[in-house]
Amino acid sequence: MTPARPDEPGPRGLRSFVVATFNRHKAAELHALLALPDLLLVPLSDWPDAEAPEEHGATLLENARVKARAAVAFTGLPAIADDTGLEVDALGGAPGVHAARYSGPGATYASNVAKLLRELAGVPAAKRTARFRTVCVAAWPDGREQHAEGALEGTITEAPRGEHGFGYDPVFVPAGGTRTYAELSDAEKNAISHRARAVRALAGRLRG
Repeated sequence: MTPARPDEPGPRGLRSFVVATFNRHKAAELHALLALPDLLLVPLSDWPDAEAPEEHGATLLENARVKARAAVAFTGLPAIADDTGLEVDALGGAPGVHAARYSGPGATYASNVAKLLRELAGVPAAKRTARFRTVCVAAWPDGREQHAEGALEGTITEAPRGEHGFGYDPVFVPAGGTRTYAELSDAEKNAISHRARAVRALAGRLRG
């Protein structure tokens, strides 16, 4: 059964979208990146009993679409979802869509990074090229859909550096830089990030 909307609807004139995440910080970040004054973003966690769907897609687009459509089905409202992967050229594009589960069941950020560095042991710096890629999907109850993509090129270090960020941030150096993602401030990351590029591209489609 589709649950009721949260008890506190937004002001009149705003377009409501559910963010297919249980992270309120992520919802707030999306709102800032979209920069659309008529958009009200509500995290899926505002709906009792909401659950994250199984991400069984073979691509980032498929996984983002699974999350967006599941949120639409559960809430009856339009929804926005994203999925991110890390593509390492020397590993044939791995871990790719499996970045979050790269080291197997029970994977952690640390275990994923450790496996990645093991797989790249002995690979020279010039061949440690990689990119973060994010796909964002907006879906509507009537079946309409828009999506956008963003990517950030870089290289993988030989050892983790930095205390900020999460995931593979401590071993990823954006192209043209010398610091890892985990050594950058949030403002610096948001200015160049793959996710920011995808969200802003999606904003252009929603604005149109």
